[in-house]
Amino acid sequence: MGAQGQPSERPRARELGIAPGIFRPGPLNAITDVPGVRVGHVTLILGDSVRTGATAILPHGGNVFQEKVPAGIAVGNGFGKLMGSTQVIELGEIETPIVLTNTLSVPQAAEAILTWTLRQPGNETVRSVNPVVGETNDGFLNNIRARVLRAEHILQAIEQASDGPVPEGNVGAGTGTIAFGWKGGIGTSSRVLPEALGGYTVGVLVQANFGGILHILGVPVGQELGRYYLKEVVEDTSADGSIMIVIATDAPLSDRNLTRLARRAFLGVARTGSPMTNGSGDYAIAFSTAPEVRRTPERRAGVGTYRELSNDRMSPLFQAVVEATEEAIYNALFRAETMEGYRGRVEALPLDRVQEILRKYGRPP
Repeated sequence: MGAQGQPSERPRARELGIAPGIFRPGPLNAITDVPGVRVGHVTLILGDSVRTGATAILPHGGNVFQEKVPAGIAVGNGFGKLMGSTQVIELGEIETPIVLTNTLSVPQAAEAILTWTLRQPGNETVRSVNPVVGETNDGFLNNIRARVLRAEHILQAIEQASDGPVPEGNVGAGTGTIAFGWKGGIGTSSRVLPEALGGYTVGVLVQANFGGILHILGVPVGQELGRYYLKEVVEDTSADGSIMIVIATDAPLSDRNLTRLARRAFLGVARTGSPMTNGSGDYAIAFSTAPEVRRTPERRAGVGTYRELSNDRMSPLFQAVVEATEEAIYNALFRAETMEGYRGRVEALPLDRVQEILRKYGRPP
């Protein structure tokens, strides 16, 4: 078990010249390019049957309960669980870390969030906490029914979260995930708007565990590799699964516009080839770290006034989140490594073949 997991030796998409979109990434090309955002993983690989973990995203380094951040949630296909979503939708704010894990470890993740939040100085009289927990099902590689992941494990991910580079692939909540029939995992990316558009950063982190017909830069890679949803129909290749998308930005946005931003992330998912099938849980949650829109005790006690971007300034941010989501999914696939687990073996996406296919189609330039 490792707090952050072992770093993958496989390249990220951009290292192979695969750089979707028009905006440049931040220095880390990660969600942690958004100032204050922290990410932590806990990874459990035990024996031949446990392949799971959790990933924690902290909106800022302070007391999140006392300085809540505005947030919005969007649902593509709702076959999944996003604990805490109704209160976020109702009030438009997040008051805890966000934890991603496997389907049957959602209660343990909530317990870890509660423990961490109640321990924070200044929260001594807190009697109600809204934990935000997302999940995907890693039950092929992981013996999910054993429920080995405990609250104390997940608490490590929260406590050890950092603002540096984010490990990707077979780590944290991506340890046992599968995407497009290949090994999936955690992926992240970011985009920075030009100063003329505000200079804001948008960062995305995904837990990729979904299917479809893999496309990279518009090229039908899944078809070329012979592994894709509905192949020859009778093979009954499943595209079910889920993706959790966490979006952070330092743009001062209202919860309403954060919901609009979250919706656009699914365009990035679609670019990679997912139709968001009946059995898929596709969720996006977006929050702003901008100090001027935080829900501080002073603002909550009186009339809340905030300096927020107008609707007319949203379109560049929409473009940025589409690009960052697409690249985060590529990074999840590119960084993930072949894994043997509970019910079999899942191969990593063959990057040499991917490059050959892209060249065949004249991509990337």
